[in-house]
Amino acid sequence: MAFCLLTIIVVTFGLLSSFGSSFDPNPFQDFCVAATDSNTAVFVNGKICKDPKLATADDFFVTGLNVSGNPLPGLGSFVNLVDINRLAGLNTLGISLIRIDFAPYGLIPPHTHPRGTEIIVVLEGTLYVGFLAPDTSNPLKTKSFTKILNKGDVFVFPQGLIHFQYNIGDTNAIVFGALNSQNAGLIVVGSELFGTNPPLVDDVLSKAFQLDKKMVKQLQGLFS
Repeated sequence: MAFCLLTIIVVTFGLLSSFGSSFDPNPFQDFCVAATDSNTAVFVNGKICKDPKLATADDFFVTGLNVSGNPLPGLGSFVNLVDINRLAGLNTLGISLIRIDFAPYGLIPPHTHPRGTEIIVVLEGTLYVGFLAPDTSNPLKTKSFTKILNKGDVFVFPQGLIHFQYNIGDTNAIVFGALNSQNAGLIVVGSELFGTNPPLVDDVLSKAFQLDKKMVKQLQGLFS
């Protein structure tokens, strides 16, 4: 009886830990190329596998990281991301790749990746980067970890923590990075708070940031 009870407890905690995990699980097969048929889509951080017999080398190949990506309006930065939405062969493999180009004084604003740790290497330029983490000596405060990076330097941003990259030079900068998720997610602090749809109640933002409601409205108009 005791053995059965112990078995039930172990299995239950195992299931709970697997359901509560936000990062990509280890794959159960060599590969699982994402099916592109929209009718097979599921609302999880992954896609249904297509028949392995139909997989080709092209499922694991993508081109285009030799150029800058999509511009972030008004920020002077350009993001070229290779994740599950662009490369079907990444499905279940728990990894993605990113290239970021910066104009002089370009910025990747404070943001988080809820499902992935990010590591970057600077190929060109000089960047001021950092992330925020709870202060273990005072849980009511936040500690910043910042560094100036030059060509060849590497920096890591732990999963889920707010971080940023800023080109402090008067020349262009280029960064390559990797994330340990096929779809790490993205929450941009400013635009998510002031540009949500539907918008947050004015009182929440006014009290949280100590702003009058007129300023809140202006920021909501800017980010929307």
